[in-house]
Amino acid sequence: MLSLQEISDRMEIQDLMVHYSHAVDTRQWDLLDGIFTADAHIDYTAMGGPAGDLASTKAFLATVMPNFTAFQHLIANSAIEVEGDTATARTMCHNPMVVAGADGLPRLMLCGLWYHDSFVRVDDQWRISRRIEEKSYMFVAPPAEAVIS
Repeated sequence: MLSLQEISDRMEIQDLMVHYSHAVDTRQWDLLDGIFTADAHIDYTAMGGPAGDLASTKAFLATVMPNFTAFQHLIANSAIEVEGDTATARTMCHNPMVVAGADGLPRLMLCGLWYHDSFVRVDDQWRISRRIEEKSYMFVAPPAEAVIS
């Protein structure tokens, strides 16, 4: 049976992951400072991005995200393990994104991945100390005109 503290910890960790999605989807990069630890390691290499610290991750997102005209981070199925002031989780993410193709027509890119996260409690707040993406799939749909004709 879960204790009230573990239930609270799990809910706070789930909220933290939702706050990450909102920060990225609203392009509010400075919100990431309250989501990750100052010394966090963030590895997006499985999906074609970089690995690095929080500052380099924020710079990467600020550079690459304007290339997408629409996007959503949908997270689910978190398997969270809490041990005192540390925790780990494996969380599914479905990330549809719209990007212009070389011909200028919009393309729907579907990205499926898992976040492998390590968390630490800092000043009574949960923070992500390590995030590693694991790729499940990436699919770029042809433009609508190609599908219809």
